[in-house]
Amino acid sequence: MNMLSQPRPIRTTCPYCGVGCGILATPTEGGLTIAGDPDHPANKGRLCVKGSALGETVGLAGRLLTPRIHGRDANWDEALAMVADRFSRTIAEHGPDSVALYVSGQLLTEDYYVANKLMKGFIGSANIDTNSRLCMASSVAGHKRAFGSDTVPGLYEDLELADTVVLVGSNLAWCHPVLYQRLAAAREARGTKVIVVDPRRTATCDIADLHLPLAPGADAALFNLLLAQIDRRGLIATQPDGMAEALAAAHATPDTTGLSAQDLAAFVDMWTGNERVVTVYSQGINQSDSGTDKVNAIINCHLATGRIGRAGMGPFSVTGQPNAMGGREVGGLSNMLACHLDIENASHRDAVGAFWQAPRMAARPGLKAVDMFRAVEDGRIKALWIICTNPAVSMPEADRVAKAIAGCDFVVVSDMMAQTDTTRLAHVLLPATGWGEKDGTVTNSERRISRQRRTMPPAGQARDDWRIIAEIGRRMGWQDSFGWTHPAQVFAEHAALSGIAGDLGSDFDISDLAGIGAAEYEAMAPFLWPQSARRKGGRFFGDGRFHTPSGKARMLPIVPRPPTGGPHPFRLNTGRVRDHWHTMTRTGLSPRLALHLSEPFLELHPSDAAQLGLLDGALAQVTNTQGRAVLRVNVTDRARPGHPFAPIHWTGQTAPTGRIGALVPGDVDPVSGQPALKSATVAIAPFAAKWHAFAVSARPMARFGDYSASAVLAKGWQAEMAGSSQPADWARTAEGLFGSAVPPLVMRDDRRGILRLAVIEDDRLVGALFVAPERPDISRSHVAALLGGDGGLGVLAGRPASDMPDGGAMVCACFGIGANTILQAIATQKLVSVEQIGKALGAGTNCGSCRPELRDLLAAAD
Repeated sequence: MNMLSQPRPIRTTCPYCGVGCGILATPTEGGLTIAGDPDHPANKGRLCVKGSALGETVGLAGRLLTPRIHGRDANWDEALAMVADRFSRTIAEHGPDSVALYVSGQLLTEDYYVANKLMKGFIGSANIDTNSRLCMASSVAGHKRAFGSDTVPGLYEDLELADTVVLVGSNLAWCHPVLYQRLAAAREARGTKVIVVDPRRTATCDIADLHLPLAPGADAALFNLLLAQIDRRGLIATQPDGMAEALAAAHATPDTTGLSAQDLAAFVDMWTGNERVVTVYSQGINQSDSGTDKVNAIINCHLATGRIGRAGMGPFSVTGQPNAMGGREVGGLSNMLACHLDIENASHRDAVGAFWQAPRMAARPGLKAVDMFRAVEDGRIKALWIICTNPAVSMPEADRVAKAIAGCDFVVVSDMMAQTDTTRLAHVLLPATGWGEKDGTVTNSERRISRQRRTMPPAGQARDDWRIIAEIGRRMGWQDSFGWTHPAQVFAEHAALSGIAGDLGSDFDISDLAGIGAAEYEAMAPFLWPQSARRKGGRFFGDGRFHTPSGKARMLPIVPRPPTGGPHPFRLNTGRVRDHWHTMTRTGLSPRLALHLSEPFLELHPSDAAQLGLLDGALAQVTNTQGRAVLRVNVTDRARPGHPFAPIHWTGQTAPTGRIGALVPGDVDPVSGQPALKSATVAIAPFAAKWHAFAVSARPMARFGDYSASAVLAKGWQAEMAGSSQPADWARTAEGLFGSAVPPLVMRDDRRGILRLAVIEDDRLVGALFVAPERPDISRSHVAALLGGDGGLGVLAGRPASDMPDGGAMVCACFGIGANTILQAIATQKLVSVEQIGKALGAGTNCGSCRPELRDLLAAAD
């Protein structure tokens, strides 16, 4: 091929967490090749394993390719006409508050802006909320209470300029891996001290100089105790409003942290001993029924010492979604207006309404996420449009939410994927473009706006979300106000409105870009806001000026509250795993991401496991008044006694009994409305299975058993299964499982209760099933590798021959390196460090997220 015809890489932005990494995506015949963008300030060429695997997730598998109405294919005109007509009629009959939009931090800013304009300025209701309510609403509320605005003060480079970095409720290694890499590199280069505050010993503790296994929910108490010590040591450097009251509350706080006196003293000494301190916090703080108070307890310490807005210091909220920040900028939450203006401020409402020429401006905040779905449940909301999110899995009280959606008069879902727990409940499905097909902007956790650029044509009849929403606005009668033809026009309008917001005192002002055209938009380089005649980028608050009426920051008197109690003996912590994201509609398409942790699990402390009679690898039934889950037990001292951990990612498609949202109650923070997703009380008991099984198949498998967890393979699918009753005929079961009419080959050991079946068609293995009284003891990676090959009979052994390698369970997903391969290299090459493993095998040398597991393997090999 002539070099001139080689496709050129397209600069775009990753669609996963809020780090906002730049990506070079090069179109190929098979899809995309992915590399980190060395010129993007957020990642400087680094990528985590999820970002590196994006090219494996852009095919047509599972995509929604055409509009659907009541389960049948439809054309766009019919579907859009139905949506516009039903929304218009519902508003006419029941008022604007009878309809609602539930949107997502995965939308681009242009999508978000159009949705908020339609709902708040034209429909006339603020009943538009977002799944960002579940991840950072408490940070928004804490910022506004302290600063008078939802402003992130610092920059990512502060992690590299700080002398001490405190990570609170933030498993940076798994949830924001590139920031973790930047921090680890700074620690190595300049000796940055790292403190991890987390009840659970996470992978991030691998670089911690001090790990504080805090009593769950005691974060506000910890920072109140710190504030009291700041006062006693004479380190008060400023006089924010509310100082006296905040100090009085801090001095009155008892020590409920559960920490040793030695650890608590070390924390205070490290925090106070270096001026350059950054305190990073994430979902462990926000997802609480007192999350806003925890945010303000952290901010209080930085305000009191003046450690804010200068190089290497400040509180830093890191967000979980690619455009959670962009959503905040356009007023994506139901209690906000665009450009960080306040919906409860009449002058702000009037200014936005006049700019939009809005016929019916929302006059009050709308319903927050939990209350919104309760309004759907009781019939106050009669028409619901869900865009780019999966609340039937991710919301607390997930079973109740799914039932509410199913009972709603009219439900529209816009999504990439045809089959999700939420799309199955819709009357109308609208196919939306996904990453690689979308064109717009996102804002990362440090306020940096970057472009997501289209790298491939839309799948099927998919359309951009902003175009779909704008077309509904036009069909509802507002043609001129929703007449954009290019995303640059939407962005320019947003930027122009931000100039008006800036005149009103808003921190968010990008009015320098109000005149941007399509060519400039296409060429837009990443930039920090604000960008206006008043101010250009950089840190906020270093000059001591805040967005409050007095111009001074506010400290809040914080009285720590323990988590809401419950009737069950265990308190369930929840979170993410390294190689998956949200409900796996994208990461679940990549075999190398799917195999690191291929089924939902429950981390149990050894003392809890012993008390419950649960062994490592057994199945546990987890229940409470909200719902039920069945999870694979992982016995580990990473979890605290009484505080098991489970990940959030599995769905009705991947593991029907692994939906953790079904166990989470609807308790919320009273200030922010953010749900307490990490403190459900649960009962745990062994799951009494009569049989356990593992299967691989070249075709999608029918679901079978009381427990099932599936994952994609390079040549098909695998599934772990278990059941409480034996099927009458395992051979017939295998035929149904694999969709084959060919009788299986059978190997039976009645004495041990072991049964193994293989289905071979045209001398190729199309499926294998291994059944045993306990979890089958076989090499899963070996069996999966045989799928589609001609070694059908050999598969029944379940293990490779002695002269064949068995890589073992996946550890390094970047390079596909398993635990057995690593352990063998440690033993035969006498490797004694992670660095030596990297030189020998490559493991841990790309994204670095597996380095904590490599250290665990080194320790196990001693």
